[in-house]
Amino acid sequence: MKKLLIPIVFMAIALLLDACSSAKQVAYFQNIDSVSLASSKGLYDARIMPKDLLTITVVTSDPATSKPFNLSISNTLGTDGRLGSNTGSLLQYLVDNEGNINFPIVGTVHVAGLTKNECQDLIKSKVQPFLAASEVPVVTVSMSSYRVTVAGEVTAPKVVPVSTEKMSVLEAIAQAGDLTIYGRRDNVLLIRENSNGQKEAHRLNLNDANVINSPYYYVQQNDYIYVEPNSTKAKNSAIGQSTTLWFSFVSIMTSVASLLVNIIRN
Repeated sequence: MKKLLIPIVFMAIALLLDACSSAKQVAYFQNIDSVSLASSKGLYDARIMPKDLLTITVVTSDPATSKPFNLSISNTLGTDGRLGSNTGSLLQYLVDNEGNINFPIVGTVHVAGLTKNECQDLIKSKVQPFLAASEVPVVTVSMSSYRVTVAGEVTAPKVVPVSTEKMSVLEAIAQAGDLTIYGRRDNVLLIRENSNGQKEAHRLNLNDANVINSPYYYVQQNDYIYVEPNSTKAKNSAIGQSTTLWFSFVSIMTSVASLLVNIIRN
């Protein structure tokens, strides 16, 4: 009886140690109290990239003066069957591969690499010569296509829109329902495309508070975040597939054996 109890005790200890080890891998920012976050200081500003969609409005004291700079989409169908002007829907500007947009009256404007505020100042300087000297236009720029994708071991994989043009990796993951218990916190993959179309892969350890100091802590438009499954999920998946294949094999062999028995009897 004692010999039987010894392996049971060892198995129980092993299970407890494994549970403790797994628990340590779940918490974010485990060393937050011992890590300096001084290098994370600074306000993040997203920068415009090729293929971004921009919404740009120009406002002046006289609406008629700014109207040529605020093109609307003509998509209203009149009673005569013709398309009319819908002033409630502004035309969006697609940044081309060279980083340019074609702005009304002004012409080609290079905007790639600029922050929203820098782009507003640039458009304002381009528009000013076409206005009266006393006129001070108000220019507003927003990125209409700012979004990231979160996939893998999260509760609800999805494309996440970023309306504020500022979002951390953790906020994006939270929008997808956070990591499941099977998601690897220490090896989150971030795939990013730069302004030249070059893809880059970066690994983030969410267990380590130093991730806050990372240059990849804030997401960039079109980032792809993938959470890998941990070993437990991988093993369970392998067991499930093997079991399915085994039952399929047994079922086929049983059917063949039954068919042979019937043939022999007949």
